[in-house]
Amino acid sequence: MSSGNIQAETFFYDEKTDRTIPLFELNNNLTNKTRVSYHRNADTANYHYGPFHPMKPFRLRLTDNLVTGYGLHNIMDLYEVDLEQNYNINMLEDKILKFHSKEYLNFLKNLNDNSDQENKKYLIKNDIDDNDCPIFHGLYKYCLNYTSTTLSAVECIKQKKSDIAINWSGGLHHAKKFKPSGFCYLNDIVVGILDLLKTHARVLYIDIDIHHGDGVQEAFYLTDRVFTISFHKYGGYFFPMTGALQETGVAKGKNYCLNVPLMDGIKDYEYTQLFKSIITPLVESYNPECVVLQCGTDSLGYDRLGTFNLTVKGHGECVKYVKSLGIPLVLVGGGGYTPPNVSRAWCYETGIANDLILREKLPDNLPFKDYYSPDYSLYPELGDSILTDMNSKTFLNDTRIRLLEQIRYLQGAPSVRMDSEYIPSKDIQEIMMYLKKPDKEVLEYDDICNTDYEKTDKVLEHERILQMLKEDSRAGYL
Repeated sequence: MSSGNIQAETFFYDEKTDRTIPLFELNNNLTNKTRVSYHRNADTANYHYGPFHPMKPFRLRLTDNLVTGYGLHNIMDLYEVDLEQNYNINMLEDKILKFHSKEYLNFLKNLNDNSDQENKKYLIKNDIDDNDCPIFHGLYKYCLNYTSTTLSAVECIKQKKSDIAINWSGGLHHAKKFKPSGFCYLNDIVVGILDLLKTHARVLYIDIDIHHGDGVQEAFYLTDRVFTISFHKYGGYFFPMTGALQETGVAKGKNYCLNVPLMDGIKDYEYTQLFKSIITPLVESYNPECVVLQCGTDSLGYDRLGTFNLTVKGHGECVKYVKSLGIPLVLVGGGGYTPPNVSRAWCYETGIANDLILREKLPDNLPFKDYYSPDYSLYPELGDSILTDMNSKTFLNDTRIRLLEQIRYLQGAPSVRMDSEYIPSKDIQEIMMYLKKPDKEVLEYDDICNTDYEKTDKVLEHERILQMLKEDSRAGYL
C-alpha cells in the first residue's frame, strides 16, 4: 500500500481547525518498510481474574481499539488466532509440554471454579497462591489462547514471513515448569523460544517489565543458546525477589544471563542510556539470530503496581532501539496494571514497529474513549510521578561497569548443535533454590569432598544438586 493511500484511509477531522489530520506520518528516515505481523485472539480479552485483581485482560481490548483506531491494522499482516477453527490442540499441548510438566498441564486442564480434592492437594503441594493466580472460569482456554498467539508470532519469524511479529497478550514471564506464579499460568515466552530454537541457533531475550523475568531466566539458566537479560526493580520484598547482579547462569549457561537491578523512580534518560550501553556490546558479542522483547508496561510512571517513572515514549525508545538492530524480533506484552497507559504504550510501540510516528491526539469515535480523559492523548505526562529517583549516577555507573565486565567474559557467539535439548530434565526450581542464597555451609563440591567436615542437610542437598547437574550434562541437556 502506498504512503498516500495509507494516510488517506487514516485521518481524523479536527473541529477546532476545520481540517482533516493524518493519524500518523511515515518515518522518512527509513527507506525499507519493515514487515510486521500482528497476532491476536479476540477472546483473550474476555477473561476476568476477579474484581479486585490488578491483572485486567480487558487492557487487550483497549490496545486493539487504539491500534485499529489509528489504522495500523491496515498496514500489517493481521493474524486472528482461533483455537477452534485453525489450531490443533494436541499439537499445541505437545509444544507446551516441551517446558511445562504433564502433571501441571493436566492440573490446569482439569481445573474448574469448584476445584476437586485432588486439585486442591496439588495447590497445597506446590505452594500455589491462588490470590496471585486465582482459579477463574475458562482458565485453561485463556492460557491456550495467549500461548497459541505467541506461537503464531514465532511461526512467522521461523518462516521468515515477518521481520517483527507482535502478540501483546503474551509475555507472562513468571510461570514456572510446575506451577503458576505472579499472575502467569503458562510461560508462553519459554514455549515460544523453544520453538524458535528449532530454526535459530541463538536467541536473545530482553525484559523491560518492572518485575524480574524469573520464569524465563530459570528455564534457560543452564544453556548458552538463550541469553536472558532483565531490567527490573530489585530489593526488599519486591516480587519476585530475584534478579541480583550475581545471577549469571551455571554450567554451559555461565555468563549467558544478565540482570540489571534498579531502584525506585528511574526516568527515561537514565533508563534508556543504561539500556543502550548494555544491549549494544551484548548484541555484538552474542550475535543473536532472533530477539524476543518482553514489553511489560508496569515500568511506566503511575502504574498501579510499579515504582518507575518511565513515559510512553521512554518505554518505546527501548523498542525502537532493539528494532534498529535489524534482527528478527518478537514483541510480547507482560505486566501493566493501569489499562489506559498499557494500551497507549503498546499502540505506540506497534507504530514504532511499522516505522510510523503516531499523532498525539487520540482518534475520534474510539470505543471507551473516556478511559483516556482528561487529556485524550497518546503521550500523557507519566514521568512526573511523586516517586523520587533513587538511582544515583554513581549507582548506575557502577552497575554498568559490572555488567560490561561480565559481557567481556563472553568468548564470542557460541556454536551449538541444533538438535540439542535446552531444558534440564530435573526440576530447575531445585537448582535455583541452591543458587538463590548460598552461605558458608554451601561449599564448592571439591572442597566438600576434601574435608572431614560433618555434612549438614544443606551440604548433602548441595551435593545432590551438583550430581543432578552432572547427570544432565552427560545426557546432553547442558
